[in-house]
Order: sequence, then structure tokens, then C-alpha cells
Amino acid sequence: MHHCFIDTLKMSSENTTHLLTQTVDELSGKESLKGLFHEHRDGDPLPSAKALEEIIELARAIIFPGFYGHSSVKLQTIKYQIGVSIERLHKLLSQQILAGLCFAGPDDNECGCNPQGKDALICLEYASDLAAQLIARLPEIRRILATDVEAAYNGDPAASSFGEIISCYPIIKALIKYRIAHELYVIGVPLIPRMITEMAHSETGIDIHPAATIGEHFTIDHGTGVVIGATCIIGNNVKLYQGVTLGAKSFPLDDNGNPIKGIPRHPILEDNVIVYSNATILGRITMAKGTVIGGNLWVTESTQPGEQLVQAKKRKSHVVRPEDWGGL
Repeated sequence: MHHCFIDTLKMSSENTTHLLTQTVDELSGKESLKGLFHEHRDGDPLPSAKALEEIIELARAIIFPGFYGHSSVKLQTIKYQIGVSIERLHKLLSQQILAGLCFAGPDDNECGCNPQGKDALICLEYASDLAAQLIARLPEIRRILATDVEAAYNGDPAASSFGEIISCYPIIKALIKYRIAHELYVIGVPLIPRMITEMAHSETGIDIHPAATIGEHFTIDHGTGVVIGATCIIGNNVKLYQGVTLGAKSFPLDDNGNPIKGIPRHPILEDNVIVYSNATILGRITMAKGTVIGGNLWVTESTQPGEQLVQAKKRKSHVVRPEDWGGL
């Protein structure tokens, strides 16, 4: 009986070893790794989430000095402190852009800025130039974010000051990241813009694709659960509430049944549009200027300027009339 038990344990151990070895072989196989593996090359690291967090903190401190970064900032020393932050920001951002360019090569084994790999200095200079372009846009980013702060303050009776909006409100934290990521996207930086907006998504629950275009005086009340797709175009003075989805209705397929990338598939919201909580707007449709979308609505058709879409009203007679549907 004792020998049988030992034999059984031995067989079990051999089976376990075989199972683990087989699994390692399968997980290491070329076919299994296709499209899922980025092979490391010396000098070409992946972009660092930790470094990107420092980049955002530096940018926040430059855009809103005193609210982020050193709280002891004074007007007499602000030029020096911003200068030091800009120098650090350029160095870090250049490194991360370079990593992003190398990561995003045509076949994932070539550098995105220099496929032939003839001169590493070409890539470094290109990354440095892109970082400088982003930094040169910070004054405009600050100007637009100031309008967003104003919109959030004017749109919330509970807000006591601009300082409260800048320090506490998730929409401003999300928009700082989005507006930086969007500018990086516009100048052609790969991968990093999406990483930055996903950081905002994790921090605030607000999911804005960096490719989306958003005008001035934009705000989201509360914020959690909002989704704004890549090809969305949002005008000026637009306000969303929590849980709003600006998504795609369907995905056109190519001859092989794969989704066609890069086509406009998300809504356009013109100036002065308001969308209340948990409304879902799908497809390449236009919410015309001054449109108001009520809460919990499903919208798949364009609106007329100033149109208001609301939930159907309940009548005692149980008779549903056209005007009850608010134009839907």
C-alpha cells in the first residue's frame, strides 16, 4: 500500500512537470506571441508610466503654479521655478517620446522615426523637437484650461472659488491630461497620448480619447462614467453630466470582416449643447447648436438648433402622444 502511494505521487509529480513544461512551450511559441510581444532592444525602453506621471505633475505645476507642485511659489521667483520645471519637463518628455517612437515602429521591430536605424541622433533630435513643440503650446493650453475652470465654476452653484475647481474637481484633472495628450497626438507622438488619457481615466473615471477635439469652456459635472470617442468633435460652451456616452453606433467592416479604422464614427456636438446624465449619443450625428439632451436618452439621429429631447411624460389615460417623446 505504501509503495502504491509513492508510485502515485511520483506519477502525479511527473504529470505536473510535463503539464508545466508544455504550458511554457505554448506560451513561448512564436504563433502564440504574434502581435502580443514587444522585443526589447538595448537603448529602446518602453515608455514609463512613472515618468509620464512626473511629466503631468510638472505640466500641472507650470499651468497652475501654487495649486500643483511647490505650494510656496511666489511672484518674485515664479520665472525661475517655471524655468527649472520647463528644463526638467523637456528632458523627461524627450526621453519618453523617444521611447514611444521606438515602440511604435512599422513592424514593432523598427524605430518609428528612423526605420533604417542609420543614426540614433536623428531619433533623439526628433524627439527633442517634438517635446519642445509641446512645451511651446503650454501657454495656449493654459488659456483654454482657464476657460474650462470658468465653465466648471459657473456651472456649479456648490463651487466656492476658482481655486476649489482647480484643486478638487475631477474634470479639471482629466482635462489637464486630455489637453496635453491631444496636443501630443496632433504633433504626431504615438502611444504616449493614449497612455496619458488612460491615466486620467483611472484617476477620475472620465474616458476621453486624445484624438477627440474639444472646444473652449468645456465642463463635465461630477464626471464619473463619461466616455468621449476618438472622432468626437465638441464645440464651445458644451456641458456634459455624469454617465454620458458619446460613442460609435456601428463599425464598418472591410472585405475580410475587420473593422475599418480612422473613419468618423462618433457624434458632433456644436456650441452650447447640454447633455444630461446617462444619455447615450451614438454614431456620426450632429447635436446642433443649443440642443438639450435629457437624462437616460438613447439618441441616434441629428437634432435641429435649440431642440430639446426629453423623456416621455406619463399620462393617466395611458395614451402616448407624439409631443410626449420630445422629438425622438
